Amino acid sequence: MSKQIKKILIANRGEIACRVIKTARKMGLATVAVYSDADRRALHVRQADEAVHIGPSPANESYLVIDKIISAAEETGADAVHPGYGFLSENPAFVRACEKANLTFIGPKAESMEAMGLKDAAKKLMDEAGVPTTPGYLGEDQDPKVLKSKADEIGYPVLIKAVAGGGGKGMRKVDASKDFDASLASCQREAKSSFGNDEVLIEKYILSPRHIEVQVFGDTHGNVIHMFERDCSLQRRHQKVIEEAPAPGMTEDVRSAMTKAAVDAAKAVNYVGAGTVEFIVDGSGALKTDGFWFMEMNTRLQVEHPVTEMITGLDLVEWQIRVAQGEKLPKQNEIKMEGHAIEARLYAEDPANDFLPSVGDLTILNMPTRNRVDTGIEQGGEVSLHYDPMIAKMIAAADTRTNAISALEDMCRGTGVFPIKTNARFLANCLAHPRFIAGQLSTNFIADEAGNLFYDDTLQEDMESLSFAMAPKATSADFGVTDGWRLNQPPRETFTRSLNGEDLTLRITPTTQTLKSHIKRVTLPKGDVVFVDGLSYLLENMAAGAADAVGGNALTASMPGKIIAVNAKSGDAVSAGDPLIVMEAMKMEMTLEAPRDGTVDEVKFSVGDLVSDGEVLLTLEDEE
Repeated sequence: MSKQIKKILIANRGEIACRVIKTARKMGLATVAVYSDADRRALHVRQADEAVHIGPSPANESYLVIDKIISAAEETGADAVHPGYGFLSENPAFVRACEKANLTFIGPKAESMEAMGLKDAAKKLMDEAGVPTTPGYLGEDQDPKVLKSKADEIGYPVLIKAVAGGGGKGMRKVDASKDFDASLASCQREAKSSFGNDEVLIEKYILSPRHIEVQVFGDTHGNVIHMFERDCSLQRRHQKVIEEAPAPGMTEDVRSAMTKAAVDAAKAVNYVGAGTVEFIVDGSGALKTDGFWFMEMNTRLQVEHPVTEMITGLDLVEWQIRVAQGEKLPKQNEIKMEGHAIEARLYAEDPANDFLPSVGDLTILNMPTRNRVDTGIEQGGEVSLHYDPMIAKMIAAADTRTNAISALEDMCRGTGVFPIKTNARFLANCLAHPRFIAGQLSTNFIADEAGNLFYDDTLQEDMESLSFAMAPKATSADFGVTDGWRLNQPPRETFTRSLNGEDLTLRITPTTQTLKSHIKRVTLPKGDVVFVDGLSYLLENMAAGAADAVGGNALTASMPGKIIAVNAKSGDAVSAGDPLIVMEAMKMEMTLEAPRDGTVDEVKFSVGDLVSDGEVLLTLEDEE
């Protein structure tokens, strides 16, 4: 039975909220945004027709509170709810709360979520449906000794996975039996914190794995179709970094087998709406019809859905809404694929510092205007410590994979963000790597190629570009040169600026006459920001001359966060590298280690305390 939707409340924030608003507006539907304290001035709040405040900044006091979302829908007269991804998007209790309030939930039924929500139960169900699954232990006995013995039986390496996990959380690779206990404890702690459930399963780890997923769609008339596959093999800490469609090296017989398995999986749970069936694939050679295994099903729209839209010409959010209204899906043979699309996730993080999240105001946000950029933030906005640090998704489409890669690399190198650090240069390096261009992918790619993807001496590499951007112009309009000419004085060959408080000597005339780098200079009150291939440098006129006040005697918070573990107390003797404090920020755990051998003088914070960027957390006694 069809039900015409008129007003959609979006139970989410950021990029996906803006994405849903765009399609709803195209369809002539009204939208309602919800927002926390941190998001009062957020882009999605301003774009929606109405907005409702739902609480403090922490997600568990706002975006994750079902009653507040339902109340906001009732208050504004919304008749449907779109959950986006993350937050409550895969919560069966939320679906039932919407149904009870007579709100159309734009997504699958609660029963389908429950069937696929726990990885162990889902794998058993897939076995019954004839969908291939990886070898492993799915038992109810969660005794650590039993889990370890099962891992020993399966053979290392193994993967410990939280049964209620998702988004790369609650997952640990274990290479040897001696490492199992520590990895299990860490995995269970993260799973309990993130999902309220510390149960795990054990899987055999595929040594050259690829991650290929199939976009599926079901309607209320019993139809289930697929919209081809996406390759999401480039991952860091189990988080996807670059996604593309179709999958490199895919053949028609393997595609036929994989998409059939995905459709069978969706049919097994009477699936309605957009969903993704994820497979772990043997990437040691050519793809094979018997070389893939069910991993999990995400019962929601995926972050990487734009690449499917680009190759099919379909608007997946529009089809989510149409299906929720009771409309029929197109027939399978009506879904066509053309060209190649690739997406990169631009994150607020510092790849040169172990991908530490970067938070604060976006003084400069210069995104490429060509191709497609999906974002929920704009210049002058803020990257908050309370939520995922993704700034935008950059998507390029072309007739061939090679051309799509080239276009996306160009977008990454042309991105300018300040003072927040991003992974733009890192993304460009991934895209430019010969192994990636050749389609030789695996989820180990980033770890295997770290030496070619990370920055050894970026400053030295970028000196020519910085000189080119900052070279002083002649003081007379009659002498339009940049060769250091000065009236009645010998020409200058160099000039000095300050970078991070230290003097930096640049040449007046760069030796490289034609620079291939993407270079842009923006002048701010505190100095000039120069962007080079996705990295930013603040060059000031005078060196700050600031000295490190604490040196090797202290541990400081490198960003705002919460203390979740303190492993030392005053008077303890510690050795360099000992893990002393564990912080959590932006869904990441960071372990702060002792900078040297010594004795703990003072621990300034306790478990549960919130700390600010730069605060001293622990001090060591002065060395004699």
